[in-house]
Amino acid sequence: MESAVLSAKERHQIRRLQVQAWRRVDNLFAGSYRSAFRGRGMEFQEVRPYVPGDDVRNLDWNVTARTGEPFVKEFQEERQLTVLVAMDVSGSLGFGSGGLDGITDKAMQQARVGAALAHAATKNRDRVGLLTFDEQVRTYIPPRAGRVHTWSVIRSVFTHGTVGRGTDMVHVADFLGKVLRRRTVLCLVSDFIDDGDWDRALGVLAQRHGIHVFLVFDPLEETLPPAGLMQMEDAETRRSQVFDFRSTRVVQPVQQRLERLRRIGVRASAISTEYDAFSALVSHFERLERRP
Repeated sequence: MESAVLSAKERHQIRRLQVQAWRRVDNLFAGSYRSAFRGRGMEFQEVRPYVPGDDVRNLDWNVTARTGEPFVKEFQEERQLTVLVAMDVSGSLGFGSGGLDGITDKAMQQARVGAALAHAATKNRDRVGLLTFDEQVRTYIPPRAGRVHTWSVIRSVFTHGTVGRGTDMVHVADFLGKVLRRRTVLCLVSDFIDDGDWDRALGVLAQRHGIHVFLVFDPLEETLPPAGLMQMEDAETRRSQVFDFRSTRVVQPVQQRLERLRRIGVRASAISTEYDAFSALVSHFERLERRP
């Protein structure tokens, strides 16, 4: 749904959720975000002679070979990160059993996630941008700093709507590989209902950028009712098909989707529509803090 056709009630709901995201991030999330990313964005500064105690992984082998003496690379922590929130707007995100408040579907839950990430970035004075996609790129707002820019990102997060199409992660990864010129913290929010062969494309992207995946799901996808034969319409393809719910698993289990993501080197967490989205983000970044 576009903001031009939002009712007064819908606009009020979006504003309420924006304010909620702002307050909850201030109280719970911003500190974990800063701690998790501190020192992870590094810029090369210079080379200098090796001294005992230096990390040998920072040896500059080219200079060492040329001079015959060991030299190490020195890095300086980047004070401002580039953060891009990439959100899935395919038809499957419109599904949901209501969550704890009775109105939450996957699209609403991932909007909370995206808004929280954008606000945490601007609290840390980082650049933040937004990408929305289904089988193609729908919206791209290049990363910039500043509160006015961040609010435009947050408004887009809550008003992008969903499209009755599938998801093409390969196309998204190829697009990001072309537009992300500097090292970026890529926050990818999706249900990852995509049977395509995207592992290599995302893996290549993860070699250059830090990728965090927030896999949004609804519990009903995992525990379908024992209803026997039922005719259903796919929200993405619009094709109608009869499923036997006694034997057919319609959606790949969440744990399998997570394991597939982690195998290619991305940091991934699952967020149910029944979770508190902000607390789930805190848990994700606290786990990063505990990593060596």
